[in-house]
Amino acid sequence: MPEKPLERTPRAPIALMACESGRIFAEEVAGRLGHELIPSTETWFACGEGKTEIKANVRGHDLYVFQTVVGQQDSRSIYDRFIMLLHAVEAAALSDAQYITAVVPYYPGARQDKRKGRTREGISAGLFARMLQSAGADRVMTVEIHNDAIAGMFNPSYTHLENVFLTRHFVSWLKDNSLIGDVVVSPDVGYLERARAYAEELSADLAALSKERDYSKPNQVFRSTLIGDVSDKNILLVDDIIDTAGSVVASIEELKERGGKNIIVACIHPVFSQRAWERLAAVKEKATKEGWDFQVVGTSAVTHEKTPDWYHCYHIEELVAEVVEKINSRGSVAGI
Repeated sequence: MPEKPLERTPRAPIALMACESGRIFAEEVAGRLGHELIPSTETWFACGEGKTEIKANVRGHDLYVFQTVVGQQDSRSIYDRFIMLLHAVEAAALSDAQYITAVVPYYPGARQDKRKGRTREGISAGLFARMLQSAGADRVMTVEIHNDAIAGMFNPSYTHLENVFLTRHFVSWLKDNSLIGDVVVSPDVGYLERARAYAEELSADLAALSKERDYSKPNQVFRSTLIGDVSDKNILLVDDIIDTAGSVVASIEELKERGGKNIIVACIHPVFSQRAWERLAAVKEKATKEGWDFQVVGTSAVTHEKTPDWYHCYHIEELVAEVVEKINSRGSVAGI
């Protein structure tokens, strides 16, 4: 006789709370779970110091603390938002929550995961991991982290990293919305394996740009080589993070020089700092004048409001809600 599946019960009553910068995202997830956010207050003092106070009893609860560390939802910096997350996690720990999960769609410092040949610098991905661990987080949930190896920067005796993979869901949404190409292009060889997953799902060709960077300067690429053929093909250029958009615009220019036709840029984390929107808008204007199509796709892992019609957002709140539900019910997230 086949074995009966194990009966699973929630590990503790579920509770959801948000730091102010993460409230928009948290409210969407909470709505999909059918829960209200528990009340909390975030206070910033005149000197720049802050604190979080939880206004409900969370003793013995399975508590999820949401924070969005990048985006244009307020004027706070990444560091302001991260420190407030630490305050919230510690407040939950001191309030005797049974389990505490910090939900951070974009993991801060993820691109600072190694020293890149220089010795006199820190490794911020590990620093942030230790800080979350020390504050009292039992689990950190993030989305498509830049380097899977960051999971090893947490001590598993205390804190686990839950990395939510979007590729399969994202590709399905791109197909449904006709935001695909004949060839999938990785902006660098480091993202090639993930780009391959896009290409396999779409039954498309695969190409990559091999970039040589000057790591002594931020966002600097001094040489780029194309591996593969994009001539007379529609292109889906995929990446995990777009920051200032300087590199992606340079990639677009090279792909057009190599004979690429229409270009769609898709990324998981549309950080879009400094002149990013301006640079992308300039590409769109150029594309319109020259008669080729240009679109940009991001996800709601980063909050943007009043976006142009050439920008499309894939909302990940339903998927994150499903992961939260699985964790709370002691289920598997592998098949999500």
